[in-house]
Amino acid sequence: MNDTECGVAAVRDVGPDTVAIDIETPAAFSARPGQFVKLTFQLDDEAESRFYTISSPDVEGTFEITVGIDPDGTVAPELAALAAGDSVTVAGPFGSDYYEDEPRAVILAGGPGVGPAVGIAERALADGNDAAVVYQDDDPVHEERLAAIKEQGAFVRVLADEETLTAATATALEDGGQLFVYGFADFIDTAMDAIVAAGVDTDDAKIENFG
Repeated sequence: MNDTECGVAAVRDVGPDTVAIDIETPAAFSARPGQFVKLTFQLDDEAESRFYTISSPDVEGTFEITVGIDPDGTVAPELAALAAGDSVTVAGPFGSDYYEDEPRAVILAGGPGVGPAVGIAERALADGNDAAVVYQDDDPVHEERLAAIKEQGAFVRVLADEETLTAATATALEDGGQLFVYGFADFIDTAMDAIVAAGVDTDDAKIENFG
């Protein structure tokens, strides 16, 4: 889908300096949790674009993105000011590292990687499949959704630092499954080391590096 004006259905706080934005799904849009979209804003007569991964389990009616708000960012003030009834310019979806009905999804998430992590886990469980989430963040977000995922029987670990990442990763991978890794480069490197330490091949992992 090329640039399309889409309505904002809702904006919710989901943790420290983080909001979830529900965007009305246009007729031409189809996507899977783990894919991402491009939002474009006109600032001082120049176009500024940013990419955000879909964090909802599906895109029926609306789809969700999870956005960390940097008060010193260029686009962040525009995102922070959004409210229901506003519109945003959306293109996509993009990306190839997304949920494809795998019977078990194991998601390692660092920082903003929690967005696709909760979306994939919720979709897998809704499909009657299994999920495991290992999430590392100093200030966790989406805690209510993570708790609900855990209550449905999924393996969920929320970690404050990388000290216990290796052990949690090994436990999450004990029952196998398709591996997903989402986060910034430093987390990706640490997660890959944890996967190797668990004796698991990384060749088939679906990885999205946020920079």
